[in-house]
Amino acid sequence: MSEVTHRRVLKIAAPIVISNATVPLLGAVDTGVVGQLGAAAPIGAVGIGAVILASVYWIFGFLRMGTTGLVAQAKGEGDSEEIAAGLLRALLIAGAAGLGLIALQLPLFWAAFQIAPASEEVEALARQYLAIRIWGAPATIALYAFTGWLIALERTRAVLLLQVAMNGLNVGLDLLFVLGFGWGVQGVAGATLISELAGLALALWLTRSAFAAGLSRAALFSAAPLKQMARVNTDIMIRSVILQGSFTTFLFLGAGQGDVKLAANQVLLQFLQITAFALDGFAFAAESLVGQAVGARAPARLRRAAIVSAQWGVAGAVALGVVFTLFGGPIIDLMTTAPMVREVARDFLPWLIAAPLIGIASWMFDGIFIGATLTREMRNAMIFSVAVYIAALFVLVPTFGNHGLWAALMVLNATRGVAMGRLYPRAELKAAPRSL
Repeated sequence: MSEVTHRRVLKIAAPIVISNATVPLLGAVDTGVVGQLGAAAPIGAVGIGAVILASVYWIFGFLRMGTTGLVAQAKGEGDSEEIAAGLLRALLIAGAAGLGLIALQLPLFWAAFQIAPASEEVEALARQYLAIRIWGAPATIALYAFTGWLIALERTRAVLLLQVAMNGLNVGLDLLFVLGFGWGVQGVAGATLISELAGLALALWLTRSAFAAGLSRAALFSAAPLKQMARVNTDIMIRSVILQGSFTTFLFLGAGQGDVKLAANQVLLQFLQITAFALDGFAFAAESLVGQAVGARAPARLRRAAIVSAQWGVAGAVALGVVFTLFGGPIIDLMTTAPMVREVARDFLPWLIAAPLIGIASWMFDGIFIGATLTREMRNAMIFSVAVYIAALFVLVPTFGNHGLWAALMVLNATRGVAMGRLYPRAELKAAPRSL
């Protein structure tokens, strides 16, 4: 099927939106079950352990995006051998990275606790948690590659099945191991490890066609695709590290605004997380459909894919703005019971109402550029945008305080959208038929 329709975009996007909705539930259950132990230390241990691993695993998130763009282009080109090879190469990287993390776990965790020190009790429990969960590193990183491959082939229902199965099993085992067997922090870690390994097994089954392709060693290790994969993934990793650095800067500067404003910012950042979860599906649809159009050398189809997916992205952004306008206050009240934090968070809520509409262009162009593997352009746009963001911080924060901090974050997203928008014609040019 080559025609890009609204129905096709929704068929790709809807399972991703539903899948993303299950992610916060798992964190809530993890916290809730250890909270039943009646002590603060286990809650802190699970929290800090999860953050450490999430931060480490996040570095390898390029496997999700890079795999989607490259495999989608192979699908558009009708190259079944390269479709299979794209997954297998990513899995080789994931396996090596996961085994490396297992081998380096002692210095890695030592460094993490130097950066984020905790009490002796919390650190001891967190180390127990990490010592169990680290064995799931190859599976967790491999799941980035599996997810990217499935999205590239428009098999987002399989992504939904994978996510729901993993999170459902994790929740069930949390309840059994912690509340049933009384295993505490180690029970939470064991539940997550088993669900990750089960997810790996399910992903292998869902992608079994790639393993049945019978690729030769020469095809798998062909120099040109390996070079392209290295370039794409390196650009995405650099871009992602820079983006994460900008959010870290936001958090650090927020800490300087006082404890109440810091807490309010943390609450309001959950609105940004909700926005990302809700709109990811449309960006992922753009990745798949744009990538296929590039592979098929069909610039008109690429333009259609970009427009239709963006229309749904804008509609989603408007809907979120309306929801945050009508229900932002009650949502804040659900997240915190502290009266002063509630009051201050409401003062800055208008920034979060505007955020989806201000940021939608940057998120959708991310999807378009990933699909077209214009990763160098995406990286350079990020570098430029962060430079503008830093300048905005210097100008706005001293004058407007926390409002200036939120305004600078909006400047970052708006600048990303404008910078990539100016480079968009390169995506259509990349999809142009090759000259003889």
